Parts: sequence; structure tokens; C-alpha cells
Amino acid sequence: MIGKLLGNRYEILEQLGGGGMALVWKGKDTFLNRLVTIKVLRPEYASDQEFVRRFRREAQAVASLSHPNIVSIYDVGQENESHYLVMEYVDGESLKEMIRREAPLAPFRVIQLGRQIADALEHAHENSIIHRDVKPHNILITRSGRAKLTDFGIAQASASTITHTDTIVGSVHYISPEQAKGEPAGPKSDIYALGVVLYEMLTGQVPYQADGAIGVALKHIQEEPLSLREINPNVPEDLEKVVLRAMDKRQDRRHKSAKALGEDLVSISDETRNMVPYNHEEEYTRVLPSPVIIKNEAKAKFAEEKPVKKKQMKPAAWAMLGLLVLLLLAGSYFALSSYLNVGEVKIPKVTGMKVDKAEKVLKDLGLSVNISKVYHDTIEKDYVISQDPEANEVVKKVRPVTLVVSRGQDLVEVPDVIRLPYDEARLTLLNLQFQVDTPDSVYSNSIEKDRVAEQKPEGKTKAPRGSHVKLSLSQGPEPKMQKVPNLSGLTQEAARAQLASLGLEMDENIDQRESDEYLSGQIVGQEPAPGSDLAEGNKVKVTISTGPGPVAKQMTVTIHVPDDGKTHEVRIETEDVRGRYNQYISTHQPGDDVTRNIRFYGKGKVRVYIDNVLQEEEPIE
Repeated sequence: MIGKLLGNRYEILEQLGGGGMALVWKGKDTFLNRLVTIKVLRPEYASDQEFVRRFRREAQAVASLSHPNIVSIYDVGQENESHYLVMEYVDGESLKEMIRREAPLAPFRVIQLGRQIADALEHAHENSIIHRDVKPHNILITRSGRAKLTDFGIAQASASTITHTDTIVGSVHYISPEQAKGEPAGPKSDIYALGVVLYEMLTGQVPYQADGAIGVALKHIQEEPLSLREINPNVPEDLEKVVLRAMDKRQDRRHKSAKALGEDLVSISDETRNMVPYNHEEEYTRVLPSPVIIKNEAKAKFAEEKPVKKKQMKPAAWAMLGLLVLLLLAGSYFALSSYLNVGEVKIPKVTGMKVDKAEKVLKDLGLSVNISKVYHDTIEKDYVISQDPEANEVVKKVRPVTLVVSRGQDLVEVPDVIRLPYDEARLTLLNLQFQVDTPDSVYSNSIEKDRVAEQKPEGKTKAPRGSHVKLSLSQGPEPKMQKVPNLSGLTQEAARAQLASLGLEMDENIDQRESDEYLSGQIVGQEPAPGSDLAEGNKVKVTISTGPGPVAKQMTVTIHVPDDGKTHEVRIETEDVRGRYNQYISTHQPGDDVTRNIRFYGKGKVRVYIDNVLQEEEPIE
């Protein structure tokens, strides 16, 4: 099939899996250039024209649904003998895979997913479409944690093939009692199936197990499920009531709608709150024996209990029967007497003991012991969490003692989220039921800014389910420290250029103030101060003078040129608030006397050079 083009449009890329009625392929829509999921009916169903007609008609009806928690159906087609369904491609895993890996799931996660599935069913029911095959295999979980219900088309067609084939098509572990009896399925059949899915998420097991499909179907009809809290004590009582209400064998006692079930998952209603609590399997969608066979099995189960009408017995037979009755009465008396005369014992406290020691203590008293193991966050592995009967109760020795023993912490592998963006890393951890603390920041030379640079616990290590993970986000390489230069007297342009050469920036918010010391436009103040340490990339805030600045002053400078028979270059330089300026440069004969008036602003210095050699330096006021 790989490489085949269906409908001259859908290219088969790879096989994703398969169920009881179809093979599932990953494909590409060559017209729209997008990935799709393609389900191709198995040959044994593709040859049934009635099945195919109903499949196509009802799949097209489902294609009209539009809901974020329902996998969209794009197209239905036929290529030679292959009937196929083109659907939205979901990048993720099935709920069944998640249950196998993580069950029992945390109650808050079950409520979150259950509400989404209930919303999807409510949308379908409002459009007069019944799913009829709700199970974890038909619920996909995207990488972002959204639940998407799929397989509507095949489920619709499956439920339609009851009368003319004398068989039921459905997934036996999730089938409703009415479907098992061969009665029409309705919205409350989907509610029952969703209840079974919730039960499995919370306990890690389906409610009914038997050797064959008929046995499982009979249990859906006749037996009550085991209490969720008996299997998983961490299930809240109110949540257990909601699940068991959805699984009630009587349709009129289930939730009135999928919407009501979804609302109860989030906010338990008074009606549910007041309810009295109820005291690898066959996964594919199955073709089960007809309802008639199941009913006959049920009748056969109780047939032996019905009295058989017999012919009138002879006197000898009556005598034998009387003797038998006497023996039975004597046996019953003996058994009752034995029970009443069984010794009593005071139950010792074994809570907190290691299980092998607790077992020995109880067995030494002649008591039998049942052990149930559960995960516990604080109690060490193999230590007793609770006991029933409790300590100091006086019971007969025939009563067994049930011990709930810790499996230790439910350790799961922490995913490695190093180098991931924070939102993606956080969602990855939340989807595995870890809690994510507020991140802090660290410098990193190798990891891009705003991506996860450190995590505790580290990836690929084990940590308790639900524990905290601390993330640190990269701020990029650690910046170098620079000494802030003295910018006093510089113009903005000169100061900005000097800062840039050090990897620093000038703050664009510039203050101004009057100054008698500096000319207008010169820097008269800065923050941080000159000589401070500042990391590269940070800004320096400056204050600019608005004038009037210092008053111009003059002074007379006299220079005697050496009388050595050579000509010499004479240069007079001043340094004041304007900077350094050459006030005079000229060549003179030996023995010349040079006199010049020099103009300056503010405090500074005057320097005299002969042939570029400093001869004299004086301060100016």
C-alpha cells in the first residue's frame, strides 16, 4: 500500500496501525499538501455491500460534525475494492497507549480528558449521531494534551449490522448492557461506554474480565463493577459516584446527557453527591454472538437452580429423601456449631510494619491475610498503610484481614526538556502529571536565550509522579563587565561612540540642566559614575548642559627659542572645557622670543612644545 495514490489524490506514506475492521495509514493530501489519516476497510467487510453503503452514508453524516474534540472526516472514497475514509491527522497517541504507560491517571487529568470527550459526544448527539464504539483506542491525545474522539464512521456502520447477521459488532469491554442484549443503542449507550473509559483511566483496568467475549457481555448485563476506591484509594468519592452513575445498568439512572456527565465531572451535582456508592484484553471492535445466544447463555446459567418437575416418587424414594434431609440438617447443625464455636481474637496493630512481619504476626494468631498494593508518596515500599479490621477489633479467627501495602512512590521517567522553549517544556511536563515551578534564569554559552538550560530533576531520571520540576531559562552568554568611562565634557555623539566601543549603550532618556562650568551640549553628569563596573549591553544615563557655560578668558604666553643656530617649531596647546586645541604653531629662528595671547574657557592647562617636546605646562583658571 505504501506509495499508492487513492482517488488520484491521497498518497499512502506509512502504516500507523489497525483495528478489527480497518487498517490505518498515514497519508498526504497531494491537492492541499497536508498530512491526513486514511482508514481502509478490511476485505471481509469491504465485500459486504450493505455494510459499505451504510458505512459511506453514515460516515458522510459524521463529516458534518465540527468540534475541537472530534477528529474531522474529510472524504470517503473507493479505489477498486478498497473502501477508505480520509480523516484529520492527529500527531499524538491513543488514550489506550497513555493508560498502559501511566495508569492509574491522576483524578484531575481524568476529569480534564473526560470533560473533553463528553463535550465531543454531546455535539454528536445534538446532531443525532451515536458513536456506539467509545473506547480508549478511539480517543487520540495530541501532543498539547487535547482529547479527540475518532472512528465515528465505522462505529455507526458497525451498530447497524445486528438484525440481518444475528451478530453484534462492538468492543466487548466497553459495550453497554442494552447493546449486549441486542437492544438499540442511544446516547446513553455512549455515556455508559465513557463511564467504562473513565473507570479504566482511574484504575488501570476494565471493570469486567472473563475467559471469552460472551462472558464479558454477560457481566455487563448481570454484575456490578468493583468499587474504584477499592482498587485505587486515591480516587475521590464524588468522582467515583459520577463514574458509577454513568455505568449504571439502568439507562434512566445514568446521566441525562453527555453534557450533564461533563458538568458532573467538574462540579458534582447534589443528585450525584447524595447517591449511595456501589458496593492485554480484547481491544479490537469485535463481532460478538447474537443477542439470542447471549440470552440463552444467561438462561443456561440459572437453569440448574430451577426445580425440575418429577414424577411421583415411590415410598422407598421418600425414605431415602427423608434420610438425606436428616443428614443435611445434621451437617448444617455441625457447620453452624463449628462456626459459632470458632475462637475470637483481638486484632493487633500492624499498620506501619513491614508486610512480611505483619503477615507473620497475623498468621501466628491463626488469621488469614489478603494483601492489596498501591503507590504511596510518603510511606516506604512494602510497609502497611492500613488494615481492615482495624487494630483492637475483636473478630472470629475465620475472618480474613486485608492489608493495604505501599508500593512506594510511583516513580516515572522525567522527560529531558533541555533546549526546548519554556511553553513546550512546561506542557510536556504537565502532560506527564509533573508540577512545574516558576522558572528562574541562568547564563549559558551554548543554549539559546529563553530556552531551558537546566532542569531539576534531570531528564531521563526517575521522580515521583506529580512531583515538582524546576526549570532554568537561558539568558544567553554571561556579559563581560566594563569600567564606565568619564563622559564629562563630551558631546552626545562622542560619548555614544566611546560607550559603544566598550559594548555599552547610552540611555535615550537624557536629562538637561544649566551649567556655568560646561558649554551647552556638553555632558555634565552621568549614572553610573565613572569607574563603576557595568555589564555589557547595559545603559549609561547622561545629563546635558544647557549653558551658559564658562566666560572666555585670556592669558599671555612668552617663549624663548633656543639660540643654537637651528630653526625650531613652536606650538602652544590649551586644554579646557572645549577639549584640547592648538592655539599657535609656527617655525622660528634661533634666539627668537615669541609672545602670544591665548583664549580659554573654564579651568584647564596650557602647554608649550618646541619641536614637539614639552617645555612647559601651567594650569589655567
